[in-house]
Amino acid sequence: MPLERRGRIAFVEEIPFGTALSVRRWKLTNGLDLLILPDRSAPVVSYQTWFRVGSRHERPGKTGLAHFFEHLMFKETKNVGPGDFDRMLESVGGETNAATWTDWTAYYENVPKREIELAVRLEADRMVNLVLQEPQVESEREVVINERKFRVEDDVEGATNEKLYATAYKRHPYRWPTIGWMKDIVGYTVDDCLAFYRTYYAPNNATVVVAGDVGEGAVLDLIVEHYGRIPRSRLPTENGATEPVQRAERAIELEQPTDTEKLALGWVGPEFGTRDYAVMTVLNDLLTGGRSSRLYRALVSEGEIASEVHGSLAPFHDPGLFELWANARPGTSSDDLRAVVESELAALRRDRPSGEELDKAKNRLELSFLHGMETVSGKADQVGFHSTVTGNLTGIFLQLEEWRSVTPDDVRAAAGRFLRNDRRTRISVLPAKGKKS
Repeated sequence: MPLERRGRIAFVEEIPFGTALSVRRWKLTNGLDLLILPDRSAPVVSYQTWFRVGSRHERPGKTGLAHFFEHLMFKETKNVGPGDFDRMLESVGGETNAATWTDWTAYYENVPKREIELAVRLEADRMVNLVLQEPQVESEREVVINERKFRVEDDVEGATNEKLYATAYKRHPYRWPTIGWMKDIVGYTVDDCLAFYRTYYAPNNATVVVAGDVGEGAVLDLIVEHYGRIPRSRLPTENGATEPVQRAERAIELEQPTDTEKLALGWVGPEFGTRDYAVMTVLNDLLTGGRSSRLYRALVSEGEIASEVHGSLAPFHDPGLFELWANARPGTSSDDLRAVVESELAALRRDRPSGEELDKAKNRLELSFLHGMETVSGKADQVGFHSTVTGNLTGIFLQLEEWRSVTPDDVRAAAGRFLRNDRRTRISVLPAKGKKS
């Protein structure tokens, strides 16, 4: 090991990644986690930075700051002018973007392998040298205000989703939207932004993932050179709020500018990475995965009372929502949709699904998972996500084994445990006056 990095970084562990690859974990003395996944299948590198901060780390009155920072990080630093971050990466054939959710904020650059130094330098620079003054905050505030209007206030599904979470959660921070409440966005100050940046954008709150055609020694030298002197921050104690068990259905009617009624149902389910999460993932595919799924046939292709149905299970650090959504056809009510959904769920709680039906759901999940792992960026996504949300990289491929081992009895038991009517939140979306079909 070269003298310049001796004592500045330590090897932690090696974790198998599938059958042919492995991830090697290193840690800098300032707390930065580094995960290296060599994959020489193509001469490209995916460089990702995952910060352990999302909307659940915020507090009432300052919601949306994590998402706001995703925008601010592309503005300017002491060393890189406005807009130059994107221009520099695009000039070498790279691409960059970012995302924020409840438990994390992630940034990525996909570049030709010869340009990895540029990605490392730019990311390390904006971790510590971001310019946060009134002009930067004000210009981005307007962008986020317009984004919220477009994605939530002027969007039927966005507004419904926000109401669903705000109703299903009473205590946990998942009750507020990742983009934040409008009154909070309007009220951000420069001091709010500086405090957030100095707290959460620090090496001891970050994981860097490097996947692709790289040599480990060269990566270690770059990481130590560019991150080694960035100081730690003092991280606050996480919000430990737990959601009380729901004892009765919560039902709301929501008027929206829509021509037909819609139905959104939510149940607080299991947290990501657990056995229950694997079972509920299979259950969801059985209900809504493709045209032969139970709810698609009952509501759309055979029942002909809905134009669309879909379901999802939130992959959150704490218990997230299992959601079912359906859009009614003209002349059909949300109550009609609900009756069919309740009938299908009752059948699932009563009778075990067939082995053939279960295998089809498992095969769909496995195909989707493996397809997403075909690129180095897809592999890096999985490494960063699992490291940040569960801290367990072995869980990346363990979920395949979990899906494969799900039995008909598992599905029936999970439906009975999680999908109870008294644990349900229901949003009935009705056409606003003057918009009824």
